[in-house]
Amino acid sequence: MSKRVLLGMSGGVDSSTSAVILKEKGYEVVGATMRLWEDNTNEEPDSIQDAKRVCEKLGIEHHVIDLRKEFKENVIDNFICTYMCGKTPNPCVECNKFMKFDMFYKCAQKLNCEYIATGHYAKIEYSEKYGEYVLTKSNEEKKDQTYFLYGINKEILPHILFPLSEFENKEEIRDIAEKNGLGVAKKKESQEVCFIPDNDYVGFLTRNCNAFKQKNKSGNIVLNNGEVLGKHSGIINYTVGQRKGLGISYKEPLYVLKLDKENNNVIVGTEKELYSKVLKANELNFLLDIDLTKKIEVKAKIRYRAKEAVATLEVNNDLATLEFEEPQRAITPGQSVVFYLDNIVLGGGKIL
Repeated sequence: MSKRVLLGMSGGVDSSTSAVILKEKGYEVVGATMRLWEDNTNEEPDSIQDAKRVCEKLGIEHHVIDLRKEFKENVIDNFICTYMCGKTPNPCVECNKFMKFDMFYKCAQKLNCEYIATGHYAKIEYSEKYGEYVLTKSNEEKKDQTYFLYGINKEILPHILFPLSEFENKEEIRDIAEKNGLGVAKKKESQEVCFIPDNDYVGFLTRNCNAFKQKNKSGNIVLNNGEVLGKHSGIINYTVGQRKGLGISYKEPLYVLKLDKENNNVIVGTEKELYSKVLKANELNFLLDIDLTKKIEVKAKIRYRAKEAVATLEVNNDLATLEFEEPQRAITPGQSVVFYLDNIVLGGGKIL
């Protein structure tokens, strides 16, 4: 079997160090940077230039793959439409599903690469118990990124490498980069959504929603019983669980419970009303071949930073019903829920 691997290189320390690790393990490494969201100028962004310098330093070939059109269609447009529908999207999930582990894998095949690799914190292992390759959590629990990876096609799991899966902390990775003379060793990590570098979601949505012939209309802020408490400036300005910035007064603190797109209302209530034991999800993807016709106990995460919670999962066609042992705070439509069996990702879906 060929040991030629196409490594996704963002110009950051994680993917750059991954190149070093893969080379040390005997792989023939080919670097590739996807150009996803930058404007239509011919000038290359810093991320591509950084990746090129790393590849030159390590003596490996580098490719730039222009996928701006595909990224807009599959990630940015989905982001805008989801917000306009009164839900809260997760663009990193969509990017991994459509770009990094679908189109990128197709690019790898064209370049005669048996594997693809990324700098994600996750593991791919062969499970004797299940008799197949599985996606499991990274050793570095705090940085584990399996929550964002549940949507990938299980058929390509045997062809994915995560070189950082065994590391316990980020300093080890930076040390490797520095020892190998990589200029990105001390480069800071970006915490923002890549296509909104200023982190101004509302500004981005306001500038772009006209392209979808929709307007960010003002409406009412109401209690569950329909009592009007004030006006909102457009539902894209709010998300479930939000307390600050509501601009209303009440006898006790109020939080956003729901965004009612149909009636253009922001529904608010007390913190106690934020908790729920049941959610439903669709757009399901499963990474294990197990019997889902019966209820099974899983641990589930309703957002990236949430703690796993014990729940019972029931699947009927493309609809999952999840009942938690303990009520969960601010279950948010549009976000992903991910199911785990021990440290293995069973699958996940979009919260309704």
